[in-house]
Amino acid sequence: MKILEVKNLHVNVGDKEILKGIDLDIFEGKVHVIMGPNGAGKSTLTNAIMAHPNYEVTKGDIFFKGENINELRADERAKLGMFMSFQNPEEVPGVTVSNFIRASRMSITGEKESVIEFQRELEEKMESLTMYASYAQRYLNVGFSGGEKKKTEILQMVMLNPALVMLDETDSGLDIDAVKVVSENVEKFKSENKSILIITHHRAILSRIKPDYVHVLYDGKIVKTSDASLIDKIQKEGYSWVEQEV
Repeated sequence: MKILEVKNLHVNVGDKEILKGIDLDIFEGKVHVIMGPNGAGKSTLTNAIMAHPNYEVTKGDIFFKGENINELRADERAKLGMFMSFQNPEEVPGVTVSNFIRASRMSITGEKESVIEFQRELEEKMESLTMYASYAQRYLNVGFSGGEKKKTEILQMVMLNPALVMLDETDSGLDIDAVKVVSENVEKFKSENKSILIITHHRAILSRIKPDYVHVLYDGKIVKTSDASLIDKIQKEGYSWVEQEV
C-alpha cells in the first residue's frame, strides 16, 4: 500500500526551478533511500513534501494516505502523521526539549497526558539514544553539538510516533558511535505500518537499516530506482554513470 505519492512535482526556490517533475511512491512499512549529487534537489523534495514556505510547488500533486495534501500547511501534514528531521536543526532559545516535544505531541494527538508518564517515557527514549536526562531541560538545540542535535531529532521522531519519517542527512556530522546509535533507533522504530525515507550521501547509517528501495535523484528528477545493490554501485562509481544513462 502506498502511503505517499508524489506525481510530476515541480518546485521552485525563488526564481529557480529545482525539481523538474518528480514521480515517487513510498510504500507502507518500507525503507526508501534517496541518493544523488549535491544540488540535485534531495532536500528540496522533503521540504516541499512538508510544505516549507520557501519551496513553491508550481505543478504536480502530493498524496498522503490517498488524500491530496497540496493545500495543507506543515502543521496539518504533521497531524496526519508526517515527520521530517532537518539537515541543520534550528536552535530554539527559551523552549526546553521536554516542553517542545510534549507540546508537539499534544498538538498532534489533541490529548493531554500525565507529565510524570511523559517524563518517564522521554527518559527511556533518551537513554536508548545515549543522551543524558539533563538534556530534556536544556533549550532546544542551543549549545548542542551536531551529533546532539541529530539525536534530538530522532528523539522527537520516536516520541511523536509518525507514520511517515523523512530523515534528511541525519548521519552527516556524526561520529561512528553516534551513527550506530541513531541507525539502531531508526531500525527499532521501523515496523509494518511505519515508512521511512532516508536522504544520505553515505552508507554508514544503512549498515543496520536495510533499504527496500533506492532512488537516484539527478538534476531535479528521479532517474533510477532499484534495490540496495544500487548503493554499492554508487559507492564504487559515483554518479558519472547516471548522466550516461539519462
